[in-house]
Amino acid sequence: MGLQAALHLLYPPQCLTCEALVTTDFGLCGPCWRETPFITGLVCDLCGTPLPGEDPGHAVHCDDCLTLARPWARGRAALLYKDNGRCIVLALKHGDRLDLAGPAAGWLRQAAAPILAPDMLVAPVPLHWLRFLRRRYNQAALLSAALARLAGLDHCPDLLTRPRNTRSQEGRSREGRYENMAGAIRPHPRYAARMRGRKVLLVDDVMTSGATLAAAAEACLTAGAAEVSVAILARVAKQP
Repeated sequence: MGLQAALHLLYPPQCLTCEALVTTDFGLCGPCWRETPFITGLVCDLCGTPLPGEDPGHAVHCDDCLTLARPWARGRAALLYKDNGRCIVLALKHGDRLDLAGPAAGWLRQAAAPILAPDMLVAPVPLHWLRFLRRRYNQAALLSAALARLAGLDHCPDLLTRPRNTRSQEGRSREGRYENMAGAIRPHPRYAARMRGRKVLLVDDVMTSGATLAAAAEACLTAGAAEVSVAILARVAKQP
């Protein structure tokens, strides 16, 4: 404790996003906290989108999840992809801010608590190897590793592979996103047996249409997973 106090005197804790002084390591200052759209209250049980109203005591779904047949069973998201939530995701994804993975996983663990199961296998949505070389890391794998560690769950970073280098999803329609991801993700032949008969939790940084997560969930179910759930750091959605 003495060493930690001395380090704090020399290097006071700073806000994760604006570098203002804060009281604890890996925290947000007051203004940044207020600008970070954490998802609370009633949410869609499949994708984590916030919904209006009080908890009715049973699972409810958003319009998108009522329209689309999701291949996963349950889902949660920690943030809305807007304001400081968007800044955090982009910094982790493209800004080499690997230090954000730990705090973000803590937020994600809190959001995903209702869908976590004791014997769940945690895995990230995979990157194609060319994109991995350019970025040098998979932000989803950083999140999934930290989340599994915090929740005391088994983690397999290479559970799935992405043999086809899909084009960017940006600017595509919902149908175009699903077509782009069709067959793009497969079980890793070396690790596929680990999910047979088990519940799997897939982790990703952002969910828009759900096409990427759907491809990953279908790959898990094809390999014999008993059930798939998803945990997303940020959900692209409108506020209720």
